[in-house]
Amino acid sequence: MGKRDPRVDAYIAGSAAFARPILTHLREVVHETCPGVEETLKWRSPSFMYHGMLCGFAAFKAHAVFGFWKHSLVIDAKTEREDAMGNFGRLTSMSDLPSRRKLSSFIRKAMELNEQGIAARPVRRSKPKPPVRTPATLAAALRKNAKAAAAYTAMSPSHKREYVEWITEAKTEATRDKRLATTIEWLAEGKPRNWKYM
Repeated sequence: MGKRDPRVDAYIAGSAAFARPILTHLREVVHETCPGVEETLKWRSPSFMYHGMLCGFAAFKAHAVFGFWKHSLVIDAKTEREDAMGNFGRLTSMSDLPSRRKLSSFIRKAMELNEQGIAARPVRRSKPKPPVRTPATLAAALRKNAKAAAAYTAMSPSHKREYVEWITEAKTEATRDKRLATTIEWLAEGKPRNWKYM
């Protein structure tokens, strides 16, 4: 018999209104398909365990995600979407989900893999990224704020890159200026770019 975790109830209840029916549906389909599944929280998000990690979901301000631990062995390339961290892209309504039948077939496939002890495919390591180049506008703004400059200097290259890309990818000067001001504010508070999701 499966095991439900009250923290998952709380997680769903605390999610945005659009996400609650999506998460509730996903949870029910997982339990229906895999009666022996156990719930827990991993990385602060609901996860389902069955002979190891099976799948999990998360909700954000404007979308939810659902994914399988061994997704490359479970989901075919035509089905998987990469516009969000889950396997089915940004879920904003029930219509974004695969059918109950299709979802159950994916869950059964993931269960079989775990039962057989088949490991997830190793992630291919990409070439190292070049060093982060701080744009002149950011460098100038950092010179005016010692706290922000100290936080930026202490950050890992990946956190620096997130800020640099966010600023440089702005399509208009007004957006770039707004992002630059927000960057300095967040850096002064010691926050990485994606602090809201941590």
